[in-house]
Amino acid sequence: MELQAQSETTESEDNAPRRSAEVLRVGEAETSAWPDGFLLSVVMPVYNELATFESILERVLAVNIPKEIIIIDDCSTDGTRKLLSTVDGQPGIRVLFHETNRGKGAALQTGFSDVRGSHVIVQDADLEYDPEDYPALVGPILKGDADVVYGTRFHGSRDGFITAHYFGNRFLTMLTNLLYGCYLTDMETCYKCFGRELLDRIRLRSARFNIEPEITARIMKQRLRVVEVPISYNARQFDDGKKITWRDGFSAIYTLLKYRFTD
Repeated sequence: MELQAQSETTESEDNAPRRSAEVLRVGEAETSAWPDGFLLSVVMPVYNELATFESILERVLAVNIPKEIIIIDDCSTDGTRKLLSTVDGQPGIRVLFHETNRGKGAALQTGFSDVRGSHVIVQDADLEYDPEDYPALVGPILKGDADVVYGTRFHGSRDGFITAHYFGNRFLTMLTNLLYGCYLTDMETCYKCFGRELLDRIRLRSARFNIEPEITARIMKQRLRVVEVPISYNARQFDDGKKITWRDGFSAIYTLLKYRFTD
């Protein structure tokens, strides 16, 4: 599928929104040969995911891509912690443990600090996101078409979206586009892929689910080229262990507003 590009350049003052240099949408972007030195660091925060962890780990391991897996246990209490101890140290797998529950954002920051690969992607420990999308996500970066790639759930196959979450995501993405002058369709997506060097350019502070809007805010203020790639998505319900709630939506709004005007 051909790339469809939308771009906007502005002459902005210091206190004006700093727009991404270019935002593209792509349908498919894969690579068949991995360049020398390429290693994808899969950063996976985990909290009470005993029911799904083994399945998601198998799926990640099955993807034919050079990778390391960094798992961060955020003080699980359901037996996940014991299970993680059995996989820690296996080839390509490292497990880091929090002694207290600090939140998804804190877990990601712990994982990011231990990245050794050339590129990074975030993977939730449930079964909502399909690791088979990794090649499509990293492809535009390796081809020089993007600096950052988001996996959009709204242009791929999706199943079971909670209505409130669907419209909440739409609203938060619209607010992001308004504040930062970009053209995203899915700001809250877990699948964000970027080069390792980006972690040296941004300083993350958010400890909980508001890490997603903070990452996006900081990326947009760096004026980076962002590509969205359609991904498959199988939403889970609260009965299945879904943790994010309406309160996190208000936190996301505050975070978007905060980092629009401050660093």
